[in-house]
Amino acid sequence: GLKQQVWGGEGFDWSRFTHAGDVEDIFGRDLFASFFGQSGGLGGSLFEQFFGGGSVARRRGPAPGQDARVEVELDLEEVARGGRKEVTVHYPMTCPACRGTGAEGERLVTCPTCNGRGQVSASQRRGYSQFITITTCPKCNGRGQWPERPCPRCSGEGRIAETRTIAVEIPPGVPDGVQLRVPGRGLAGDAGAPPGDLYVAVQVRSHERFAREGDDILFELPISFTQAALGAEVEVPTLDGTSRLRIPAGIQSGTILRLRGKGLPRFQGSGRGDQLVRVIVQTPSRLSAEERGLFEQLRQLRDEPGHRGAFDRFRRP
Repeated sequence: GLKQQVWGGEGFDWSRFTHAGDVEDIFGRDLFASFFGQSGGLGGSLFEQFFGGGSVARRRGPAPGQDARVEVELDLEEVARGGRKEVTVHYPMTCPACRGTGAEGERLVTCPTCNGRGQVSASQRRGYSQFITITTCPKCNGRGQWPERPCPRCSGEGRIAETRTIAVEIPPGVPDGVQLRVPGRGLAGDAGAPPGDLYVAVQVRSHERFAREGDDILFELPISFTQAALGAEVEVPTLDGTSRLRIPAGIQSGTILRLRGKGLPRFQGSGRGDQLVRVIVQTPSRLSAEERGLFEQLRQLRDEPGHRGAFDRFRRP
């Protein structure tokens, strides 16, 4: 019957309609009242319940601009200092050759996918009912028109990239992977709407001498055998220059010494981390005859084994 036709029965083409009002214009609003009562049965017009007053989507206000994202690379010295860093951002802008149409000579033709409607519909049958899904045309993005020939300047996109240089404030001690937000420097919005924001993703480059662990800086310091045995005071490179470090006598390889306050500034906090110095004792690989003689004397003075086994001196005679 007629009720079966309205709900998608055989012989009825729902794809002809993109708005609820199209159906009501043909069958009349009273048709639904006869099925569901004068009040609509579901509270007012059936299509107002489903489509919000006879349209598929309500018109909204001006859309704000989208956010833009860019990456910036910093070395540890820049992380320690902080300050201003310039980044290059590519913003899409309307192509001046085609004035945003995407068509050479601004010549547009009806979109072959949606036949100029700007929307496409898909039907799905479930039992005795048929459901219609209406979406924006993927080919023309809802415009209903398509370039006869793509614009050679923008390749039919209607937009080209505009490059701008923006100064970004880098806070001292910024961690690797943090995204810094620059308000209002994203993409432009519709007329009367605010622009989006710019997000700057920080990437900290690996350093040839230092490694980072939170707010602390790690550094490996090679020292000689005699410096380890007798102790010494040496110059150690830091992020700010150099600093003097006292090596205690008899230090073992792998010992970690601390230079307080020589690390990175604490991000969004006060104070600085430390520089951790890992001592590496280097054993001489080549000795002169005189050096070898001195080491032989030292071995005898310390009663250390030579050609004997390592445990010989612990054995009883």
